[in-house]
Amino acid sequence: MDHQCTWNKVENIFLPREAKITHTLQATPTETHFTLEMADGRPMEYEPGQIVELSLFGYGEIPIGFASSPTRTDSFDLVVRAVGRVSNAVTRLGVGDSVYVRGPLGNGFDLSKLRGHDVLIVAGGIGICPTRSLIQYILDRREEFKRFVLFYGSREPCFQLFSDDLACWRGGEGVEFHETVDKADETWTGNVGVITTLFPKVELTPATRAVICGPPIFYRFVIRELDMIGIPRENVYVDLERRMKCGVGKCGHCQINDKYVCVDGPVFSFAEVQDLEEAF
Repeated sequence: MDHQCTWNKVENIFLPREAKITHTLQATPTETHFTLEMADGRPMEYEPGQIVELSLFGYGEIPIGFASSPTRTDSFDLVVRAVGRVSNAVTRLGVGDSVYVRGPLGNGFDLSKLRGHDVLIVAGGIGICPTRSLIQYILDRREEFKRFVLFYGSREPCFQLFSDDLACWRGGEGVEFHETVDKADETWTGNVGVITTLFPKVELTPATRAVICGPPIFYRFVIRELDMIGIPRENVYVDLERRMKCGVGKCGHCQINDKYVCVDGPVFSFAEVQDLEEAF
């Protein structure tokens, strides 16, 4: 035939692919950090801010944001919080075990709107996981961005993620890093307080592009700080990962008015969602 069907040559991102666990780390009392490689040798191709559906046969699947940059290696990182049936089962796995993934799904960060600008990332709690993908991307392509400022807030020092990264960021390698905890212990010598207590430590301009990811209450107070700086809300990007389930806009679990977080997001400009009461 002169015209052959090509549909079977197109990658079907809705079919699960096997991934092998190559490294695990109990990062906090509730979070496990996994490094995975695709079993078929073809790397997972994705953009910072996108999500993947992680599944374990017999248990189900959960949506998780990539916690590493596609600029790094042929592997990718996911951080799983043990809070439900699927996540608890996954966190019992070890090196050499298999899981299944489908994706990448959703819309990540529009890097064209960040390149050539000062960038501020404000991450709270487990919100550092999906933003780590963007952090690594910026650091790996540092010449494409201007000033880079990172705020990271945790409940307590024992809940801080990515200890190796924190050590590098504290050294100022390409990033102005500021961190805080809500409650200190005997080992902590840094800032104590909510994440907004970090804003007076840095002078930011209205031309800054801001990225926010954290617990729901977190957004209201961070946005207030950004408003006082004068950063336009269309230049503020929020990563809304909560409430997603199917990843393809069918189950309605993540629907907020006319938006589906898994399909239209999870990254939105704040201007897009600021009037949606359920968004935060």
